[in-house]
Amino acid sequence: MKTLRRMGSGCAYTLVELLMTILAAMVVFLVLLPQSHCHCKSVQINCVNNLKQVGLAFRLWSGDNNDMYPMRALTNSTGALLFADETNGFRYFLAMSNELNTPKILSCPADTRIPATNFGAAFNGKHISFFVGLQADETLPTAFLAGDRNITNGLKSVNGILELTTNQNISWTQDLHNNQGNIGLADGSVQKVSNNALKTLVAHTGFATNRLLMP
Repeated sequence: MKTLRRMGSGCAYTLVELLMTILAAMVVFLVLLPQSHCHCKSVQINCVNNLKQVGLAFRLWSGDNNDMYPMRALTNSTGALLFADETNGFRYFLAMSNELNTPKILSCPADTRIPATNFGAAFNGKHISFFVGLQADETLPTAFLAGDRNITNGLKSVNGILELTTNQNISWTQDLHNNQGNIGLADGSVQKVSNNALKTLVAHTGFATNRLLMP
């Protein structure tokens, strides 16, 4: 049997022992890999569930407010949207505090942002993981209602508003779900979307320009 000498040692590995060591390392790697994959999948499922509850809260709120989501219902005397800026965007969710029940569902489990414990004075956009689709309407079921904040068109938002058009390079960043993301639509459904499918989804919202209020 061939042996492999250890450097600076009188001991030796046989070829069989070396192969067994390599095999054991491979087994450990294969055992740990599915656990890591399952954890990532579980996180995204929890994020989807949170977005579904957010979508339900929007629909419950609209049922008590002339079938309008708060983005359209909360306007000033000239019809301009209230709270549609980076400072006040969280107030759309605050208006639905009774329907949401807890602010914890406004946080994606993959996000580093710490969820709020209540809707008190400390509640603000820093505790929120999801954007708000300012044009969402129940009559337009494929319009963006809410979704993961790691969506980008390569440009900075203006006063908290990110405008998406199909001629842009729309994608997800590596944050949250590693170049993937979740989007809740105005009909209450939630889509798990890859970078390849994202541009197609934007093209079917019913708007040439989609205005998203980022948290």
